[in-house]
Amino acid sequence: MVTIAELAKGPHAGVDDLERERRRQHFGQVESSLSTLPFDIDCARAYGPVCAAVEHVGRKVRGSRAVDLMIAATALAHDLPLYTLNSSDLRGLEGLIEIVDVADQSPAPVDP
Repeated sequence: MVTIAELAKGPHAGVDDLERERRRQHFGQVESSLSTLPFDIDCARAYGPVCAAVEHVGRKVRGSRAVDLMIAATALAHDLPLYTLNSSDLRGLEGLIEIVDVADQSPAPVDP
């Protein structure tokens, strides 16, 4: 659910009504295609070692990073990989969870 909360801010960040509407529609499509996991007690417990790992490499846990780390804690609690567009935001977590940077993924070739 934390991922949905983070994505929900996107439509409000549009610079004009047209952009906000385009983002709102895109968010609706993405939201309807996702299965969600609650941020439960196991996730809350996993948040501690996630924050400690990030602080260990000299990064602060605050602002939007705190939300990203809640998502990382959810992945840790459920033994799932964490897919991201920016793996550098998650530096320090490599030993705890599998981080998959989708920005580094090449599209699969299409057979004609």
